[in-house]
Amino acid sequence: MNSLDLPKAPHETRVVVAMSGGVDSSVVAGLLKRQGYDVVGITLQLYDHGAATHRKGACCAGQDIHDARRVAEALEIPHYVLDYEDRFRESVIDRFAESYLAGETPIPCVECNRSIKFRDLLATARDLEADCLATGHYVASRPEPAGGRGLYRALDPARDQSYFLYATTAEQLDFLRFPLGELPKDETRRLARDLGLAVAEKADSQDICFVPQGRYADVIARLRPDAARAGDIVDLGGQVLGRHDGIIHYTVGQRKGLRLAVGEPLYVIRLEPDSARVVVGPRAALATSRIRLNDMNWLGAASEGAVERPVAVRVRSTREPRPALLTRDPRDGTAEILLATPEDGVSPGQACVIYADEGPRARVLGGGTIRRVDALASGAAQAA
Repeated sequence: MNSLDLPKAPHETRVVVAMSGGVDSSVVAGLLKRQGYDVVGITLQLYDHGAATHRKGACCAGQDIHDARRVAEALEIPHYVLDYEDRFRESVIDRFAESYLAGETPIPCVECNRSIKFRDLLATARDLEADCLATGHYVASRPEPAGGRGLYRALDPARDQSYFLYATTAEQLDFLRFPLGELPKDETRRLARDLGLAVAEKADSQDICFVPQGRYADVIARLRPDAARAGDIVDLGGQVLGRHDGIIHYTVGQRKGLRLAVGEPLYVIRLEPDSARVVVGPRAALATSRIRLNDMNWLGAASEGAVERPVAVRVRSTREPRPALLTRDPRDGTAEILLATPEDGVSPGQACVIYADEGPRARVLGGGTIRRVDALASGAAQAA
């Protein structure tokens, strides 16, 4: 594991570790403790821990808080549990619901990192007179020749989480450290066993923490009881093919659950919240070549220089960066992406993360929220 690139000796350096109760953040705490750093563990309670005590595949509640406390006790480090439920509900869950109601496909993990972990928790770490905040994310951060730190894809491409961290600001990067960015996951597991951590074999979190079993519609219906507005399912020409119980049950690219008796496979092409219509069509209608972005975050000198430049982009966390042409609008801060190869299933509300190239350890230039998608297929109108 690389050093933390800090000027003081380890025993003079206080590091706050964000401990989720999983193996990754526990290994970070254990290794930094072993190296002689003054480690303080902080765990955030983000949602109703009573209802999620025994849930698997989640984090930041119930059993996970208990596991983080056990690890801290074993490592003999101070450990605090902070109740961030109200902040999390306002900044993440409520925004998630509003985005779905607007026909978008939000990514709450991006907003959680932006507004909870790297804003509120980082401020708490400074209050504790920490020299940095370390997390268990698989992403790399390295000093840049011109000053500051750059954000890079992790060594292990299968574990890389840079897609979820593009909204981190340059100022936050200077205070953050990601010790696992240069490690493969199997090495992290080995280190957990070597450190004798009780969570060494604990399963990785998979679901969005506040969405049990991936059932987004249930969460939204609970938060917004009037959200399930019925409407028509129509084809690209506007012909009614069926009815639905609310657009909150659908996402762009979805095929299953349409309950349509037609002769060809149909996919959700776009959602129209104002008219409560779900527009479906053939898979070819999902092909996208041009994407408009706003809410941009640029890192380092990425926002300077040429207005147009070749880059690589990811429109989903599960996809590898693909070549594209970036055009920045310096007047309003928006950007346009022209994909070299069309992508399927791109939806407003998702993140588009921009990299310097397609390499396995490429630098993150920044990214933004997808607000408009221009489809290729004939008859597939632009998503609002």
